[in-house]
Formats: sequence, structure tokens, C-alpha cells
Amino acid sequence: MKQLIAAAFVAFALPAAAQEKLSVALDWTPNTNHVGLYVAQAKGWFDEAGLDVDILPYTDTSSGTLVSAGIAEFGILSAVGFHSQRAMDADMTAVMAVVQHETGRLVFNGEREDIQRPADLDGMTYAGFGSAWEEALISTIIRNDGGTGTFDTVTLGTSAYEALANGSVDFTLEVSTWEGVNSVLLNRPQRAFRYADYGVPDQHTTFLGANGTWLEENPDRAAAFIQAAQRGYRFAAHNPQDAAEILIAETAGMLTNPDLVRASMEALVAGGYLQDPGEPVGLIDDTKIANITQFLFDAGILRGPDGRVLDTMPDVTTWYTNAFLNPAD
Repeated sequence: MKQLIAAAFVAFALPAAAQEKLSVALDWTPNTNHVGLYVAQAKGWFDEAGLDVDILPYTDTSSGTLVSAGIAEFGILSAVGFHSQRAMDADMTAVMAVVQHETGRLVFNGEREDIQRPADLDGMTYAGFGSAWEEALISTIIRNDGGTGTFDTVTLGTSAYEALANGSVDFTLEVSTWEGVNSVLLNRPQRAFRYADYGVPDQHTTFLGANGTWLEENPDRAAAFIQAAQRGYRFAAHNPQDAAEILIAETAGMLTNPDLVRASMEALVAGGYLQDPGEPVGLIDDTKIANITQFLFDAGILRGPDGRVLDTMPDVTTWYTNAFLNPAD
């Protein structure tokens, strides 16, 4: 069950003259997962909240590292990265769910007749990204369909999509609301397996997170920023095409395919990723957090500060909070 912990910070804004400086780090080059930040910036909602917000460009240093080190007060965080770093006592807290459901999927060429179910992937070649999560995820999907869960891996990063298209590999993972949308625009037929259909828990794949120490020491500024960002994502959820145009304009040429941005926004909204019916935008689900953490723990992915695999399930209730959200948004 989702819990909204208090509404003490509802519609909070600092005095206009304050113009407190904050920074938020991106987890990748600008894309539709970041749309709420750019909408809030363009609409002046950060300004209204008394904040001077710097959206930091993506670098080789992960957003989670920047946040936990206090270099950025906030950051967009990938879920698996967040869980892994938090297990190692990284100083960060998830304060908003950017998406409400798993956006990833396992994909393969839609014209392949020899792949009809996950068990068919046994012995095939996977184009990967180099994380322990991938091994646990894919082997679980295959085994839960009756296969052995054995496959070969070549680490290609974003080159995986070209390799899949030219037949160099058999399958890969993608974000359905970005790479999946792009495959349609490129007229590359694909079929896919959803993780949740084969025993992998649904999850929030992306969070807005804050430096934990800063959050505790600056609740007023935190509430002002989080609710302005939440307002931006709510606008995007209800006005996907307007939000797409704002994202394109605000990123000043960094997004080279406007059609992809527009189609991605439509996919996010049509798939119900930005908001669950009857609930505030950004609400973090207790059950989703608990279930995916249990999956990662059981798979031996979570390691403690000493680098050793955790032997006790961590208390994840301290890893996140809904307290700064506006329950009416």
C-alpha cells in the first residue's frame, strides 16, 4: 500500500527574495524522464518557490555519486543504481517516483520465428550493459519459463540496439518509452517480454533523490523544490505534447530527434507511467520498494559498505519518503 507521510509541506514556497541555489544532477543525457524538471524551469515554478535551480549536465560520474557526495542536492536516479548505492550506505534518499511502473523490457527482432518464449533464449547471445542486475533479471525470466537461464553476454552499451538490428546479437534490454519508441520510428519490428510476466517484481525504474544529510537539514527548501518538480511532472502527465515541446526548447538542441521526444511523451502517458489513477504524481509505493529490494537481495546484488554481499535484508523504509510531496498534485 502506498502511504503519503503527512502534508506539512503542501504548496510550500520560500520567500521570493530568497532565491536559494540548488542543483539537480541528471542520470543520462536529457530525455523524457527529466521532463518535469524542464517544465518546472520553463514555467517559472522553481522561481515561484524561491529557488535558483541548476540542472547539471550528465557526466561520467553517476548522479547517485554526485548526490551522495553532496555535490548536487538532488538527482535523477536509476532504481537499480539507487538500491545498490543505498545498500552501501550512500547518503541519499528517494523523495519522488518519476515513473510508477517498470519501463524496461527484454526485446528481440520481431521477425525471429525461433523466439516465441523466454525459454527459447537459452544459449543465445545477449547484448548487455555490464551490470549484475542484467544477469539476475534475464536468468530469472528464462528459468521462470522453464529454461535453464544460460546465455552468452557481450557488453556493448548503447551499441546494443544497432547490433540487435543487424542481427549480430539475439536479444537485449531496452526502455520501452525511449528505445522502444525509437525502434518504431526507425521501422525496426520488435517483440518483447515484460519482466513482470515472468516473476520479476514491478518497480519504479527512476526516482528523484536527495542528499540525505542536506534533506534533513533543509526541509523547507527541499519541500519547495520537490513540489515544484512534482508540479512539472503533473503538467507533463496531463499535457504530453506541450511538455515535449518545452523539453525540446529548454534543452537547446541536445535532443536531436524531436519526433522521438514527442512519441516518447505519448508512450509515457498512454502507458500510465507518470501517474496512477487517483494518486498524486510521484508517490513512492511501499510494496514496490520492498519487493524489488527483496529480489535484488535474493540475487546477491546488494553489497554493504565493505563490498561484501549482504547477508541480511536491509530496512528499506529508511531509504525513501513521501513526506515532501503535495498530496493534492
